Amino acid sequence: MSRFELKIYCTNPRCDRPENLAGDKVCANCGTPITYRYVWAIESNERPAGSIVGNGRYKVVSPRLWLDLQPGLVPFMGEISDSYLPYLHLYDHRLHLPEIYGIAQDGGQNTLLLDNVPFDSEGQPYPGFMESFGQNSAVRQVYWLWQILELWSPMLDWQVASSLLIEENLRVHDWRLRLRELTVDITEPTLSDLASLWSGLLPEARSSIAQPLQEICVQMHDPKTTIETLRTVLNQLLLEQAGQLSLGLQAFGITDVGQSREHNEDTCYPLGNATIQDDLFPRLSIVCDGIGGHEGGEVASHMAVQSIKPQIRAFLAEVAEQPELMAPDVICEQLAAITRVVNNLISHQNDEQGRNDRRRMGTTLMLALQVPQRVRTAAGTVLSNGHELYLVSVGDSRAYWMTARSLHQLSVDDDVSTREVRLGRSTYRDALMRPDAGALTQALGTRDSESLRPRVQRFILEEDGVLMLCSDGLSDRDLVEQHWQRFAEGLLLLGLSLEDSAQQWVDLANKENGSDNISLVLTQCQVTDQTRKVVFADMAEPEINTSEVAAEITPYIAPKKQRKGCLGLLLVVLVGCGGVAAWPIADPSGFNGVRDRIQLEVQQWLPKS
Repeated sequence: MSRFELKIYCTNPRCDRPENLAGDKVCANCGTPITYRYVWAIESNERPAGSIVGNGRYKVVSPRLWLDLQPGLVPFMGEISDSYLPYLHLYDHRLHLPEIYGIAQDGGQNTLLLDNVPFDSEGQPYPGFMESFGQNSAVRQVYWLWQILELWSPMLDWQVASSLLIEENLRVHDWRLRLRELTVDITEPTLSDLASLWSGLLPEARSSIAQPLQEICVQMHDPKTTIETLRTVLNQLLLEQAGQLSLGLQAFGITDVGQSREHNEDTCYPLGNATIQDDLFPRLSIVCDGIGGHEGGEVASHMAVQSIKPQIRAFLAEVAEQPELMAPDVICEQLAAITRVVNNLISHQNDEQGRNDRRRMGTTLMLALQVPQRVRTAAGTVLSNGHELYLVSVGDSRAYWMTARSLHQLSVDDDVSTREVRLGRSTYRDALMRPDAGALTQALGTRDSESLRPRVQRFILEEDGVLMLCSDGLSDRDLVEQHWQRFAEGLLLLGLSLEDSAQQWVDLANKENGSDNISLVLTQCQVTDQTRKVVFADMAEPEINTSEVAAEITPYIAPKKQRKGCLGLLLVVLVGCGGVAAWPIADPSGFNGVRDRIQLEVQQWLPKS
């Protein structure tokens, strides 16, 4: 290899000859795929394309886009200035916003570099939002606007909301809106400013939404209009458009002990193909990764799954009875309340068994629920399903969305490295160098619910794809990011079954990771545009009998002599879980009766102390 040829370095730390020619796909020495990481340069003097900058580390692809030639090394950062803080504090919105990569030092000049920017693996920019708007469906047009509105308040809080008003800054990556960089507000932008941007899109809006969007823009110019009012109106329009689509779901779950563990502390739902009598299947999927060792972690993860299911059943019964749409915030609050109930069940069991500190059992939680809300249009038409998908996460189990074209990590880990970024103390890559970087900051059952902050997100299913929930036995070492494409193509293009795909993921994880238990649930979503006046035929509506909400837990009921602390448990669940107060919004008396029956059933099968 000539010393004059451009070199890019292998990221494998064990590779003893990491130099490769730029353009190579895999390391010539160890076979590791070469990482091509493109970063966005901020406040940089324009450098000609092809220049090598940053003391030889970066190649300038275009004046603002640089290629890191040594992607395995932690970038230099130095002191974090106040101007960088919005990138750190808004880390939970990384699905849409860029992250700080590091600082490039060159000729006495420091240049801020951003990662997670809207460019593909070959350094090509994703399409602009404004230019793409007219080329997409009505539901996607509204979905993009919804994402902007959801970002408005948190970005306003950190004085960077004007970033959403700069046309060239807004990019789209399939269904997902992404920003190239954050711009500090000179003056605080208003909803009227946002309406001016949206008004420019009206000529490109689909006919079914053009008039409602024009009315929304008029509302936004009224200084009395609140963000809550806009969210209500836009959410109605979004679900009306999504409800015109049919939705088919298939799911399959699998768990494996791995290559190094004697016991499997993971639990997932469904396991295999759930029976046809299971009215939660395939709308609900769960992965829990237990903490606390044999008879600790596996008990906690099992308790979490089995206690969530009857509560979700009761919740869906409440949704089915509502004459009007439940707002996303209300659904998020109720799912968070369910999570806190489960937390208190496990925490109470820890207390009963005298488990303290590191001996307390716990579990991560990654839950996905497709909520089939009926949508009544202004014309009186009733659509059976608004295509809402809700994710609830605690810990570091993950959720990914895969299509034949792209992979999107939907969840954010609850670990020390993420905490340091959220608090503005460190960039993510610097935080990863800590010895405790991967330690969990949240888990179900380890503490009482007052300290629990479950993350609940809402998405819209408006394209064919596969949702994957998995434990870190699969996601470690970026295994999903490296291999997703062939698995997605197998499922979505070649007709591979969910069962075969899931088993292949397990085999890959055992080969490449293998030191932990492995669990995953795959849910394949098929979306078809079949506009019709009344839609009730897509999927069977859940026939939920609230008097049988604990039916699935019957096999786990403990003998009577093991049923201790029933009254104490009930008080812990009902009083200690402050989030439950948000649950019975629509029908307090009906829900309270269901909740009480759930708790009385759940306490019967708690493991003996």
